[in-house]
Amino acid sequence: MTPRIGLTYRNEPKAVPYRAALQAVGLEPVNLTPDAPASLDGLSGLVLTGGSDIEPWRYGQDDMAARNPDPARDEMELRLADEAIELGMPLFAICRGMQLLNVLRGGKLLQHIGDAHTGVMHPVHITAGSRLHAILGASYSVNSRHHQAAARLGEGLVVTASSEDGHVEALEMPDAPGFVLGVQWHPEDLYESDAGHLRLFEVFRDAVINWKR
Repeated sequence: MTPRIGLTYRNEPKAVPYRAALQAVGLEPVNLTPDAPASLDGLSGLVLTGGSDIEPWRYGQDDMAARNPDPARDEMELRLADEAIELGMPLFAICRGMQLLNVLRGGKLLQHIGDAHTGVMHPVHITAGSRLHAILGASYSVNSRHHQAAARLGEGLVVTASSEDGHVEALEMPDAPGFVLGVQWHPEDLYESDAGHLRLFEVFRDAVINWKR
């Protein structure tokens, strides 16, 4: 049976590349949106995708630069991500998803870092000994389209990749009972042409296959 993976999103067109990447490695995405009741029942993994900014009050700040906050989506994803971590269910958090993971664990965000990470490719430096290092090596070229970034880290999270200008590019949760990986870039846009980004989805798939509820 093909493993079923929860895919959270708000806008259908934005979900298409994530869905294709998961299908490319033999996983069956299941739509999880704020418009319908969302549950992890019957699922073996969770992917948190990119999108609009998280409400700043959720990490203890006034709204200074948040773009199009989506309270219903925040609520859904925070609940599902917390449940997935508790279950030890594999969790792959991408862009907004990584930021939401940090907020879930009590971390904070930088609400606006300027345009240096908007629509560019750039290298990231990866921490030796991390899960990400085993996948991509010491450095890798990634794509960026974000104006926010993780600031103070949430409980249990460690930085496993950084950009040359010092922003957090990946987070892991080494002491979690299962696979927890967050990346700030968009591997779903690169997996077809880049073996390393495909490998991110393959490693997630392997964690899903090996997970037992």
